Amino acid sequence: MLQFISHFTERYSYLDSIRMALDGGCRWIQLRMKDCDGDTLRQTALEAQRMCRDKGATFIIDDNVALVKEIKADGVHLGKNDMPVREARTLLGKGFIIGGTANTFDDIMAHYLGGADYIGCGPFRFTTTKQGLAPVLGLEGYRNITAQMRRAGISLPIVAIGGITANDIASLMATGIDGIALSGTVLRADNPVEEMKRLIRMIKTETGTAMP
Repeated sequence: MLQFISHFTERYSYLDSIRMALDGGCRWIQLRMKDCDGDTLRQTALEAQRMCRDKGATFIIDDNVALVKEIKADGVHLGKNDMPVREARTLLGKGFIIGGTANTFDDIMAHYLGGADYIGCGPFRFTTTKQGLAPVLGLEGYRNITAQMRRAGISLPIVAIGGITANDIASLMATGIDGIALSGTVLRADNPVEEMKRLIRMIKTETGTAMP
């Protein structure tokens, strides 16, 4: 699984970033636009949703449960300071995907009990695309978390996030996680579309399965 988290640079807008990720073959997009007004978020979300539907991609919105329900996006991703997963599940029901951010096994347990569908676990290392980072996990952190999950009998997809580059993919996938979320490493590439294609090929090689 490869997830793309929308971002912007001096060169690319949020929608540019999503368009390039989709053109590169990514089929799981999360729209994350912090500190923008509601109208701008809604307009961007509608256009991003159209783009995702045209490509058959899953479209997730960060944080905004009400907007997800209004436009019938595929789901929502909730950070540690956002609405609890359990509350979001009550509001959205079973027809929506809900992901939760985790930094520890206790976080994962809480999301699991609340009805989450997947976990965005990190950060792997320091990243400039997100503020207020939790402690960096590194490879050993993911090994420990996936081992604890196995012992507890918890089966939830774990997606690593936070400062991940192409050179990290093989070692990260070997820790037992299920996928990787990327943003800056794609947008900083000379050709983001080709970089996305390359990253997808790398993950397919490591997992031996077709990418969603």
